[in-house]
Amino acid sequence: MPFDIDPGLFALLIAAAIFAGWIDAVVGGGGLVQLPVLLVAFPTAPTALMLGTNKMASVFGTTTSAIAYARKIKLEHRLLWPTVGLALLGSGAGALAALSVSSDALKPIIIAVLLAVLVLVVAKPQLGLEPRPELRTRWRGAAVMVVCGVLIAFYDGIIGPGTGIFLAVAFTTIFGMDFLAAAAHTKVVNVTTNLGALVVFALQDNIWWLLGAVMGLGTMLGAWFGAHTAMSKGSKFVRLVLVVVVLGLLARLSWDVWSTR
Repeated sequence: MPFDIDPGLFALLIAAAIFAGWIDAVVGGGGLVQLPVLLVAFPTAPTALMLGTNKMASVFGTTTSAIAYARKIKLEHRLLWPTVGLALLGSGAGALAALSVSSDALKPIIIAVLLAVLVLVVAKPQLGLEPRPELRTRWRGAAVMVVCGVLIAFYDGIIGPGTGIFLAVAFTTIFGMDFLAAAAHTKVVNVTTNLGALVVFALQDNIWWLLGAVMGLGTMLGAWFGAHTAMSKGSKFVRLVLVVVVLGLLARLSWDVWSTR
């Protein structure tokens, strides 16, 4: 595909990439911004091509924010690396499924899960504001590995938007992390889920490489600012952004479902 994009549209894509990188670094859900812009900007392009291009740009951003967080926040390595290994396989499997399964069929289920997340966060205002070390048991650690490394990673491969939110909530509710520590672990896992899906899309020739790389520079910039914003503002700020992004994702998915009826 030739790189002959209208300058105004190009500026919009870069702005969307920067904003997506910021949101993704703070709490996740950058795909809520970036993927719809790609789909609207290139309505005749194959959906799989836009999914692959979105994944490529996202890898730049999640890697940047993961490095920024890792420099400042202590990571639970015994929990993290098995989760990362599973996530690589889970996201790859999801990307393969994306080639044959309609994401539209999954949207009502995702809406229900997001509603449950929203109710949980609003009903428990102290959730994620302070760590809960009493929840860090061996069995809960294993549960986090399965939920994040298999279920959520598979979801990221097959459709994507909101993955960071689901990962952050899993680390918080299951393993008792505060939202800031959960964001740090989420970014490392999210790098892996993006890479796993990216490999599959690349093998299927479903990536617009040049556009993905250019937008990736935008997500890197946004991710750097987002990670440092989250670390300076703390868990209360991350919690607030999480609620806003969940509401936005609910609105977008609900519109998608309603408009197709």
